Amino acid sequence: MSVAVAAPPFSAAPVTGQPPLRVMIVDDAVVVRGLVSRWVEEEGFQVVASLRTGRDAVNQIERANPDVVILDVEMPELDGISALPLLLEKKRDLVVIMASTVTRRNAEISLRALALGAADYVPKPESNRGVTTSPEFRRELIAKIRHLGGRRRGQATPSARAPGAPIRPVGLVVERPPSGQAGLIKLRPFSALFPRVLLIGSSTGGPQALNSIMSRIGPIIDTVPVLVTQHMPPMFTTILAEHLGRSAERPAREAVDGEPIRAGTVYVAPGGRHMRVAQHNGAAVIALDDGPLVNFCRPAVDPLFESAAHVYGCGALAVILTGMGTDGALGAGDIAAAGGSVIAQDEATSVVWGMPGSAAHAGVCSAVLPLDEIAPKLLRIFAGERT
Repeated sequence: MSVAVAAPPFSAAPVTGQPPLRVMIVDDAVVVRGLVSRWVEEEGFQVVASLRTGRDAVNQIERANPDVVILDVEMPELDGISALPLLLEKKRDLVVIMASTVTRRNAEISLRALALGAADYVPKPESNRGVTTSPEFRRELIAKIRHLGGRRRGQATPSARAPGAPIRPVGLVVERPPSGQAGLIKLRPFSALFPRVLLIGSSTGGPQALNSIMSRIGPIIDTVPVLVTQHMPPMFTTILAEHLGRSAERPAREAVDGEPIRAGTVYVAPGGRHMRVAQHNGAAVIALDDGPLVNFCRPAVDPLFESAAHVYGCGALAVILTGMGTDGALGAGDIAAAGGSVIAQDEATSVVWGMPGSAAHAGVCSAVLPLDEIAPKLLRIFAGERT
């Protein structure tokens, strides 16, 4: 898997006065149901149902009344993608996390599920044995149950640092300012230089946000290259690039090591590899590597932002979209220090306000905007606006 979380276990203590999150597990493999049930209960959540088929889930959703459903993609009688709209029809605020093995078909289905209302997905090891021996799968699943389920209830997730404190990698943690301190966000002026590249980093909720933005920034793609790092495993990024290309009606593909970076193309970091910007004979080129995890992720946003700050300087324009953790905040600081500009998605429209919140409270952003205002702002910047 390309996305891992911090090794220390997460505390599952509920917000004072709140009962534990109620979780329904739907998977046709009894071994998986048993393991996931145990993991969920060990974290302090409540398993309200453990079911074999999507049909069972639809029939029992009202009785079990879960906050979160872990929904397998491939099941008998009624598969996950067919069960999803039926579940959401019966409980509109339900958090559904799709679980699927990493195949092209399942990657397509998982991304389609996001468009149908699933909150997120978790890539699942290919075998039951893989599930039992994959700490990454367990940690990612538990983190998403906690953060997405907690957001549904309106629970504040404790921040790993006070606003204004130095940023450090802390894994999948939502950065949320204490109540009443939103005004502590300090904005920087935008760069006076016309941008030479657009960089975008995202994680949880990112595919939907990326498609929304890409559908509106075709003229920008014609003018400068667009580089995207989304926390995703291999195969998923292949499908994501295809979706972004259709949304933008412009070429979009997984980046290739050593290829020149040119306007007119959207380059997506391949799952399992970091994407950086390098220079060869004075020209910007893609540099890929499968080095250590950065901020517990690969691909990670920080390597892209940090390297782009070095190559493009004050001509770098970055956007940090919804996502868990703090990835991208350090790189955004490098872009700001080099004279470039950073825009963060706001909390109200983020699925999880971790990555954009970290950058916003580090004081490295020039704007913090709702999702539907980001593309118009980018178009104005490329039209000459510098405020």
